[in-house]
Amino acid sequence: MTITNPQTGTRIDEISDGIYRIHTPIRDAPGGFSFNQYLVVDDQPLLVHTGPRRMFPLVRDAIAAVLPPERLRWIGFSRVEADECGGLNDLLAVAPAAQPLCGRVAAMVSIDDLADRPARALGDGESLSLGRRTVTWLDAPHVPHGWENGFLFEATTRTLFCGDLFTQPGADHAPLVEGDILGPSEAFRAAMDYYSHTRRASEPLARLAATGATTLACMHGAAWRGDGGRLLGALAEALTR
Repeated sequence: MTITNPQTGTRIDEISDGIYRIHTPIRDAPGGFSFNQYLVVDDQPLLVHTGPRRMFPLVRDAIAAVLPPERLRWIGFSRVEADECGGLNDLLAVAPAAQPLCGRVAAMVSIDDLADRPARALGDGESLSLGRRTVTWLDAPHVPHGWENGFLFEATTRTLFCGDLFTQPGADHAPLVEGDILGPSEAFRAAMDYYSHTRRASEPLARLAATGATTLACMHGAAWRGDGGRLLGALAEALTR
């Protein structure tokens, strides 16, 4: 563990081989909250999620604890939302070779206008080599929300960058856990009602489960290790109740 900002408690931890979680607790939010970004170290380094724009200095400094931020090649995210890509243009400004990495819908409707550099848009099921690792984009519209939503899966470490799926309330989460995250995330969903009410959630969740992910890199809370297919199946069941 490396604390990169003692005032906020921002820290960076390696949760899998060459994959680091950047974690900023928000202790003054009601009940506490947190934001995570994930740095994938490879020939073409990838950052998944940027955090909100005002969090940019924290994210930049955390990246710098592992590699120079200007080495970033890809800045990936699931959809257009402040905690997913609010810091995008600030990161593009410090990383001259970097490009946004997102789905085709996000690029078409938002990113190729909002971003200071054109996106590398991935189609459903399309893969991109980072060097030793490969990431694959999986469309998941409206799961949990956003027409343009999708997720990146890293095959070598079997890590699914699952965004707002399994959001856990509270601050100061451990980097990686193996216990129950479905219960807390379902309680948070019931309270906040932040999922879309699509009736088509089961198909994209089944495709995510079929990846055989063993690490779920959540955007809020702890990352999780275990049988990702089983947990994603349990989430699908919960959404049909």
